[in-house]
Amino acid sequence: MSRARQLQYLNSVLLEEMPRYREEARAFPGDDASQRRLLRSLMNLRPPMPLKPEFLAVQDALLSAEREERGIVDAEGLSPSPAHPRIALWQGDITRLKAGAIVNAANSALLGCFVPCHSCIDNAIHSAAGLQLRDECHRLMEAQGHPEPNGLAKLTGGYNLPAAHVLHTVGPIVQGRVTRRDREELASCYRSCLELASERGLGTVAFCCISTGEFHFPNREAAQIALETVAAFLRQDPGLRVVFNVYKDLDLGIYRELLCP
Repeated sequence: MSRARQLQYLNSVLLEEMPRYREEARAFPGDDASQRRLLRSLMNLRPPMPLKPEFLAVQDALLSAEREERGIVDAEGLSPSPAHPRIALWQGDITRLKAGAIVNAANSALLGCFVPCHSCIDNAIHSAAGLQLRDECHRLMEAQGHPEPNGLAKLTGGYNLPAAHVLHTVGPIVQGRVTRRDREELASCYRSCLELASERGLGTVAFCCISTGEFHFPNREAAQIALETVAAFLRQDPGLRVVFNVYKDLDLGIYRELLCP
């Protein structure tokens, strides 16, 4: 099936499930790029519900091809920091990383971002993984019966990501000054992810810059907490390797300075 046919089929199925978006969908031109943007928008909007095997087969074929086009980066092959032999720094799209797990900065619903094509990491990871990720998160949250507290971690499959798993953690939302509780919860996010990764023998974990985007934790202080927490954990656990994944030049500069003082 051609890419154009894949997009046409996937969009038609989603619009059958969510007919309220048909009028808005007509505003998207028929070219592949526009139809791909429509698909991501509809995937972002789709609530958890049963997934048809036929849909998933086409979705997975599209997403796996896009994964190869973006290029896969093996986290195991990244050069470690001279000062921290089991910590590496990499700038780029976290959905390209092949690792035991990548870390998603989630919200307390733990279902991914429902804002069409939003630029947050939660949206990017769910969009690249496919709708199975939201479905698994929904099952976890249904079993839990309450919103995810700050500072804990949950593990899911990676589906169409190069990473085998996704670690979901909810960081603190900073409102005004950073409080002691904010700092403790952020440190707990890193610690909880590492504990779960160690328990499952995941090998390599790639962290995003938790809470620094939409949640407004100051970048430098967040990086200091992240490095201190991770370094302390790795001293007790010889089996894990960590990648700090940054996207912005600002964070790259901060982590370079802190890793190589």
